[in-house]
Amino acid sequence: MNTYKRHRFPPDVISYAVSLYYRFNLSHRDIEDLLAERGITVSREAIRLWCIKFGAIYTRRLKRNHRGYGDTFYIDEVFVKVNGRRHYLWRAVDQDGEVVNVYLQAKRDGAAVKRFFKRLLRSYGGEPRKIVTDKLRSYGVAHRELMPDVIHSTEQYENNRAEQSHEATREQSEGCGGPTFRSLSR
Repeated sequence: MNTYKRHRFPPDVISYAVSLYYRFNLSHRDIEDLLAERGITVSREAIRLWCIKFGAIYTRRLKRNHRGYGDTFYIDEVFVKVNGRRHYLWRAVDQDGEVVNVYLQAKRDGAAVKRFFKRLLRSYGGEPRKIVTDKLRSYGVAHRELMPDVIHSTEQYENNRAEQSHEATREQSEGCGGPTFRSLSR
């Protein structure tokens, strides 16, 4: 089955526009301008529809060809508001900056960290060689109970890679007192 059937533009143009949108966090208008510089006239509405239709397809294809994660995980949490209530968005990033796992929870205690670590170990398929966290004590509790053989570092500034991976989340609600999200299920 041809997924590009009945599309006016060739697959190369469509995949280029969709990859620009997801890889560089550009707006549809910016992508429209970039394509216009190359002599391709396409509306931003067409680009939006391409991103909706082909984004999931490209993601599945990339996951299928994924070569694996590194052996060092940088772990951090940030609070976000979902429907006006505070939640914690946990994120693990490998040494290449690739997001290994993301998890949203209502609490930030030892049990919450254990749940995140269990989920992380399940998705990774084993234990990493080293984890890097900030000095939140709950990390130490979960580390000792779930993966005592793994090196655990809490050096200052070493966890900046995980902190920077939260930037996209923070940019979504600049000036609103922290990220705010609405639940899709009402």
